[in-house]
Amino acid sequence: MKIIGFNIEEISGKRNHELKRYTINTDITFNNVEKSKLDVLKESEALKLSFKFQVNYKDAESKSEELKSEISILGSVLLMVDKELTKEFLKSWKNKELPKDKMVSLYNFILKKCSVRALQLEEDLNLQPHIPFPQIKGKN
Repeated sequence: MKIIGFNIEEISGKRNHELKRYTINTDITFNNVEKSKLDVLKESEALKLSFKFQVNYKDAESKSEELKSEISILGSVLLMVDKELTKEFLKSWKNKELPKDKMVSLYNFILKKCSVRALQLEEDLNLQPHIPFPQIKGKN
């Protein structure tokens, strides 16, 4: 399995109001898996995996599950796979799952690509970064 393409189709961010204390959750969900036709691939096949990357900000002091702010990126990853792996992906997807042994590399790739864009949106919207950065203490 090789990742041969990455596309972003939609990026959105919203900041509802000022939160004093909030929790941040990052999530990746896969929306669809389908075969894709590429003429350049002779011996292999291509799979298109559609995903949604989300960073959610919720009020830590409220019992409500209402989102206060959100970053969302919709996109797709194009994989070059052999026929056996295509069958495995499509069979797993019938249960809305993906092969467990392939998930870590897919999640890491999507996190790497989307986190950079999410950090920029968080800065633009004046939201706390979803990735904790160590504080640098100045010398006195």
